[in-house]
Amino acid sequence: MAKAITRYLIKNNYTDADKITAAYHDAKSTGTIAPLPPELAAYSTQILKLIDSVFADSQIPLPEDDRKTKRNRLNSNFQKSEFQALWNRIHRKAVYAVQFDSAELIGKCTSALDAELRVAPLQYVVQRGEQLTDATYERMQAGDGFKLQETQTASLKSSVQSAVKYDLIGKLAEQTQLTRGTLGGILGGIRPSVFAFYQVNPEEFLRNATRLIDKQKATVVVDHLTYGAVDEVYGVDIFTEEKLPTDSGRAVKTSLHIFDYMFTGSKNEREFVALLDSGTEIEAYAKLPEAFSIPTPVGGYTLDWAIAFKQGAVKHVYFVAETKGSMSSVEFRKIEETKIECARKSFSRMTSEQVKYGVVNSYAKLMELVQQ
Repeated sequence: MAKAITRYLIKNNYTDADKITAAYHDAKSTGTIAPLPPELAAYSTQILKLIDSVFADSQIPLPEDDRKTKRNRLNSNFQKSEFQALWNRIHRKAVYAVQFDSAELIGKCTSALDAELRVAPLQYVVQRGEQLTDATYERMQAGDGFKLQETQTASLKSSVQSAVKYDLIGKLAEQTQLTRGTLGGILGGIRPSVFAFYQVNPEEFLRNATRLIDKQKATVVVDHLTYGAVDEVYGVDIFTEEKLPTDSGRAVKTSLHIFDYMFTGSKNEREFVALLDSGTEIEAYAKLPEAFSIPTPVGGYTLDWAIAFKQGAVKHVYFVAETKGSMSSVEFRKIEETKIECARKSFSRMTSEQVKYGVVNSYAKLMELVQQ
C-alpha cells in the first residue's frame, strides 16, 4: 500500500523528492484532488490524513497582516537586458515524449533479474528457556519471569505452501505500470533457477523484482526521452505570486538578485548567494520559484537558479543551475538522478552555445562550468 500511495503522489505531482507539494494542498482545498486508485479507495480518509501529516511549508497558513507579509517586488535587476534575454530563453514551457522498444526493455530487465535478483529463504527463530522459580507477579508483568537459554535460527528450505494465491504478473503490472504482456516476456526470459526464488519467498520476489524492473525502466525511459517546446510560457507573475516568509532571520540583503531580499533555506545557500552577489562576472540572477518546473516521467523538477553573466566575461552567458551539497552521483536518489538527466535533455533543445544547465555544489564549480 505504501508503494501504491507513493506512485499516486508521484503520478499527480503531489510529491517532489521528500516533500508534499503545494499542488496537493491546493487540490485538496478546492475539492479537485485526484481520486485514489481502486485498491486504496476504501482507505481514502486514513490515507489523506496520513499525507496531511507530512510537514510542508505549504501547509502553514501565512498571516494576512500586511505589516508582516508583503508581496515580492521585482527590482531593476529583473529589467536588465541580460536577465531579460536569459528569461526569454528559458520561460517557454516544455513537454516530453517517450518512445522505446518493448523488446529492448524486456532484454534489459531479463538480464538484470538474472544477474541481481536474489531472494532469501524465510527464516524462523526458536528460543528455549525456563521460568524462574522465584518469578513474582511484578517480574512476569515486566517480562522477566523467564530466563533465555538458547536461540536457534534456521531457514525454510522447502517451497512455501500457503492458502494465499498470488497473481504474480498482475501484481508486477500494478507496481511497475508495465503491461502484462511485457512482464510475461520478462519473466519468461529469466533463468528457471532465478524464477524458482518465487516459490521460496513470494513477497520478497515481488519486492526485489519490482525494484530491478523499475530501475531498468527508468534507464530506458531517459535514453528515449525527447523534449519539445509548447506555445505556453511562464509569466512574470510566478516570481511575485508567492508571499515573503515572515521569518526575517532567513532574509539576505542582495545586490544582484531580482529582489532586494532573498530568503535562504540553508547555510550552503546563504554562502552561495553571498558569492553570487560579489561575483564581478555576474550581471543578475534569480532564485527560481517552485512554480517553474520541468515535467518528467517521475514528477515535476524544480530548478534552483537562473544566472545571467556579463557579455564576454565567460563562455556561457546564461546558466541554469541546480545546487547540491554533494556531487557524488551515488549519493543521489534514483528519482533525483532521473530528474537531473531529464533537465539536461530539456535544456539541450536550446541550441544556443550561450545557454548551459548544470548541477553544482559550490560557486567555484559554477565558474568552472561556464568557462567550458
